[in-house]
Amino acid sequence: MKTARSAGRVLIYSHDSFGLGHLRRCQTIAHALVERFEHLSVLILSGSPIIGSFDFRSRVDFVRVPGVIKLRNGEYTPLNLHIDIERTLSMRASIIRHTAEVFDPDLFIVDKEPLGLRGEVLDTLKVLKPRGTRLVLGLRDVMDEPRLLAPEWERKNAVPALRDYYDEIWVYGLPQICDPLEGISLPMGVRQRMFYTGYLAREARNGASSARLPEITRKPYLLVTTGGGGDGEALIDWVLRAYEHDRLLPYPALLVLGPFMHSERQSEFINRAAKLKRVDTITFYNHLETLVARAAGVVAMGGYNTFCEVLSLDKRALIVPRTTPRLEQFIRASRASSLGLVSMLADDGRHDPETMAAALRALPRRNRPSEVVVPGLLEGLENVARLVAPWVGRERASAGAGDAAPEALPRLA
Repeated sequence: MKTARSAGRVLIYSHDSFGLGHLRRCQTIAHALVERFEHLSVLILSGSPIIGSFDFRSRVDFVRVPGVIKLRNGEYTPLNLHIDIERTLSMRASIIRHTAEVFDPDLFIVDKEPLGLRGEVLDTLKVLKPRGTRLVLGLRDVMDEPRLLAPEWERKNAVPALRDYYDEIWVYGLPQICDPLEGISLPMGVRQRMFYTGYLAREARNGASSARLPEITRKPYLLVTTGGGGDGEALIDWVLRAYEHDRLLPYPALLVLGPFMHSERQSEFINRAAKLKRVDTITFYNHLETLVARAAGVVAMGGYNTFCEVLSLDKRALIVPRTTPRLEQFIRASRASSLGLVSMLADDGRHDPETMAAALRALPRRNRPSEVVVPGLLEGLENVARLVAPWVGRERASAGAGDAAPEALPRLA
């Protein structure tokens, strides 16, 4: 069991080695918690190869486990090491467990995967449960369509883990957008532990990055972002076709290609953009929210973090969601579009330049998110702090009486 101590500790696990979504969500939560709780330390476990490119606030640090990448056939392979995948996964599980044993967190937040990548978090859950560590599964607002998620979670034996180990499940969204576990048969006791926090608000920090930005950002521009970029080639190509087709579109465009986009495609897009006076490119910017804040509008695929930034910074947005390998982005975009929060353009595979050009011309006339009233939309970080407060040592006394109890948050019906 936990012994009393003067400073709280939170451990956050993010399984992905490819893409930026999970890491950026964990970083946002970590920064919000240390800002709220003066004596709290947060440690992030991640396999991201670029985690060192991000800035972390005081009392937030990370441990990087060996990276892996998912192949097109669904199998995993080491990202850099020339050893077999089973040995890599064993190393990851050992590092995760040993870090948890030594760090001894008051709260352990697991992002998205109840048992981690290929079950690598199970031993850690077994170690921490008897110690009295509060075990939390954090889910984004949309996981996947129910007919695919249900068999996936059955195969991973996820529901017994929720039943036997997790104390709470936090959904970083609202039921008006999606129930991320729709279609999964959950015991009533598990359903009663689910809380909707609202979306995780973002803010732009002036001077957050020393990287130089293209001249195009000195005037109103459209920000076109693909997140990590590993699956963003179609969006970039389509936008470039529109600007090649119509040189008089309302705003110039800054394309953020993403660090995981294939280098040959990056070079192709950079060369095409160089022939256009009103289009520029960068590969990566570690404070994307600053670019969102400066932009006149955003064109994106609709990943979780970009969606939060669009809402938080009140930007008109055109979302062009991917539909493979998951329908996550499509579900989020279609629900948000029906509420009037964003505009959506379905990718029909043809990438007709006039279709994209018409959507870009219409963007300045669209509503801003603030013109739509959705109660609790951006209260995610506040509610996460309220959920954390009872478990982080001396901070228990400083969590004001006005803070909402977990029972005040929306639950899964």
